[in-house]
Order: sequence, then C-alpha cells, then structure tokens
Amino acid sequence: MSQDMEARLQALEAKIQDLSDREAVRSLRFRYHECINEGELEAIPDLFTEDAVLDFDYLGKATGRAELTKFFQGVESLLSFVKQFMHNHAVEVQGDTGKGYAYLEAKTISKGEAYFVAARYDDEYVRQNGEWKFQKMSLTPYFTVPFKEGWAQENRLKMGR
Repeated sequence: MSQDMEARLQALEAKIQDLSDREAVRSLRFRYHECINEGELEAIPDLFTEDAVLDFDYLGKATGRAELTKFFQGVESLLSFVKQFMHNHAVEVQGDTGKGYAYLEAKTISKGEAYFVAARYDDEYVRQNGEWKFQKMSLTPYFTVPFKEGWAQENRLKMGR
C-alpha cells in the first residue's frame, strides 16, 4: 500500500472514531433525558463516573454516585410530572475526554402547578472501560415560570417593549 493510501486510511479511521465517539456521547445525553422523562431516576447515577460532579445551580449540587442517587431520589418528591426536550447538542471529543452543551426546554408540574422551564446543560465526558460517562454536568437555568403567568410579559419588560 502506498504512503498516500496509508495516510488516507488512517485519516478515515480517525474520522470514523471521532464520529462514533460523538454519537456515543449524544446517546448518553439522550439516555439521561429518557430516564428523566420515563421516571427511571434510579438508572441515572450509572450514567456518571464514580467521582462525577453535578451542579444544578439553585436546584442543588452532588459529588459522587451516592450523592447523585440521593439527589435524583429527591427529584421525585419535587415534581409530579416532567418532560424534558433537548435541543442543539454540540459535542467535542479528544481521545477519552470530551465537552458539550445542550439547551433544555421542559414542561413540569410542581405542587400542583404547571411550569415552563428553559436552561442550558454544560457537560464534561470521559470514556471509562470503553463506555462514555458524565464526569461533570452543570445546569444554567434561564427561567422557570408558571404556565398561568407565562414568560412573555417579563421578557417584554426586559427588552423595553
């Protein structure tokens, strides 16, 4: 095989690995939201490394799987219903690590009241034993407002309209 053909083959293999890794990371994030939406909260800690960090701003923080388990058990008592929809998941991988972000739109019910939610997830990923996991997950809430109030009036005031 010529050197040119060998170089092209190596470049192609690297590109395939990059695409495969990105798809595996996207599947990890999709699985997280599937667990939330289907009430499989007990499965969520296994999506994280043993020493993972969760930072959900005013909603809470957790470090390690034991704290993650406790955190997600508490979510059930706060919300009687939640459906999350993820948008624009961007992923970068470099070897066995990666970073990404995704936007969240959610509909939830807390204490009998329906809410609109919008936020951004920022993640760090690591491949362990051939499997991608969350190393860090941060959530930046944009707004959580009751359906009956909506978010339009507040935002119009902020924009000077």
